[in-house]
Amino acid sequence: MIPFLDLKGINQRFETAFQNSFQKFLDSGYYILGSQVKLFEANFARYCGTNHCVGVGNGLDALRLILEGYKVLGKLKENDEVLVASNTYIATILAIKQAGLKPVLVEADLNTYNFDLISLQNSISGTTKAIMPVHLYGQISAIDEILTIAKENNLLVIEDAAQAHGAIANNGKRAGNLGDAAGFSYYPTKNLGALGDGGAVTTNDDALAEVITKLRNYGATTKYVNEISGFNSRLDELQAAFLNCKLPYLDDDNERRRTIAKKYTAEISNKKIVLPKYDGSDSHIFHLFVVRVDNRNGFIDYLDRNGIGHLIHYPIPPHKQEALSEYSHLSFPNTEKIHDEVISIPISPILTDADVEKIIKTLNAY
Repeated sequence: MIPFLDLKGINQRFETAFQNSFQKFLDSGYYILGSQVKLFEANFARYCGTNHCVGVGNGLDALRLILEGYKVLGKLKENDEVLVASNTYIATILAIKQAGLKPVLVEADLNTYNFDLISLQNSISGTTKAIMPVHLYGQISAIDEILTIAKENNLLVIEDAAQAHGAIANNGKRAGNLGDAAGFSYYPTKNLGALGDGGAVTTNDDALAEVITKLRNYGATTKYVNEISGFNSRLDELQAAFLNCKLPYLDDDNERRRTIAKKYTAEISNKKIVLPKYDGSDSHIFHLFVVRVDNRNGFIDYLDRNGIGHLIHYPIPPHKQEALSEYSHLSFPNTEKIHDEVISIPISPILTDADVEKIIKTLNAY
């Protein structure tokens, strides 16, 4: 059996470093917003090429705190519209709603699974104030075109980079350094994953970074002195320590994923399986390798019989979720087709060449 994702195996490579970091953590006696969080913030900001990284509790909070920060700074206000992908994980949309803003869902492109740019342009209204592109599955959205649209309409660009740690755009900049601000998740399954929840905001905006640093900690920078109404969403000191162990290996892990993806796209040849469009560049880190099939249940049965792990990302589009019932009347044919047909096959830095060959052979025989 080839598991969809062997998290234990991925993290086993860092076991000694984790144990050493844990001992230092215990010895420090400092458990919240300590030296490891500060070190990770500096390391990840340098990695992304941004001036600031602010560690927060998770990826959802990262996006919400960006929006809340812009509200404090007067760049956003209640009920302003934010354009967001209809084909995304629900957290992207929840962040906008929870910040008191209005998500406007935009149809997906069937080739990239990210924004359909014509739909994006047509969705702009007089109350649109921001665009939130999602670098879905690890592939950078059409950022040049999005930035052009944003500039023409005086809109903020806030990246949902929760799946795109280390992806590099055509302009040479990394995800997290492409718009005004970006939200990251370090959920354990991510390419840079903690051993629990974690997230961060990256930005070059000094004022925004200062406000989010307050917002994540009850609105205070000095203990018991609360300047604004804030939240409790801090990157855990221990998770930051673990992330500091893993960050130096992220580029190598991403390159291994791309190597496997290139082999998949070159050697999987089956008319029943639609492969992702990939130009071979570093703009995709293949957090997920997602294919599409007409008869997904039959394909799942076939994979199960042949010992190939799989997951569906995601089975229900956001506008069909009960939690977002106000959008249930909308129709997004591309998004609905994607959610009906997608299935993710194994891709990870510890897949062996033999595993990859077996997966290719199995899919070709379907």
